Amino acid sequence: MSSTSPTSPYQSLVLRLLHGAMALLTLLAIASGFWVYNTYDGRWGSLPLPKPYYTQDLHGTGALALFLLMFPFTLYCFHLGDRRLWSDQNWEQLQQPGTPAFWVAWQKLVNTLMLVALTVAVVSGRMMQESWLPQGELNHLPYFFHLLGWLIVVLCLAFHLLFSAKVGGIALWRSMVSWGRRAKDNPQQWLRDFRWKLSSKSLQWLRWLVLAGLVFALIMPAFA
Repeated sequence: MSSTSPTSPYQSLVLRLLHGAMALLTLLAIASGFWVYNTYDGRWGSLPLPKPYYTQDLHGTGALALFLLMFPFTLYCFHLGDRRLWSDQNWEQLQQPGTPAFWVAWQKLVNTLMLVALTVAVVSGRMMQESWLPQGELNHLPYFFHLLGWLIVVLCLAFHLLFSAKVGGIALWRSMVSWGRRAKDNPQQWLRDFRWKLSSKSLQWLRWLVLAGLVFALIMPAFA
């Protein structure tokens, strides 16, 4: 176990593991998803990339892993890391432009929007048929929401990095990839910190919407 400085930012091990895995799978899904779009669509611009037959398989495999990881990540976000999400109290902070609280509020808003957009992207992706794009069927509603969801994810990801740098600087970024672990950072402590009841009503509703969407996406293919 390596030690960390008590004055430097510290992120729990479970956050670093989930955040790191989500980041890698999200970037893979964005890259492979654009490749699929570039191969079969390209209505709003394209690049001169190869167009192999396996682009959908690559995107689908990575997206499935991302979808399954969304379940533990969502539970973490709402029940262990909810202080990093938007809450009703943040409205007042948005009325204090230029202050640290103002930037923290924006960071929380972007985090929350990205979680919602990811949910829209994976749920709509589960609703799509693999034959649509190769057959030129580009006007299905799930495909539109799939594109929209990933577009918002890309924008939120850029602002997530920007606001994280504004709020915590390079030290915050470094803490997310640190290998250090404190003695009390263990599964027993995570369970003790788990909070089922959320303080913000908006987060309570959002939690159920996100989880309901994920459960729907999980069972929906069985009835397709």
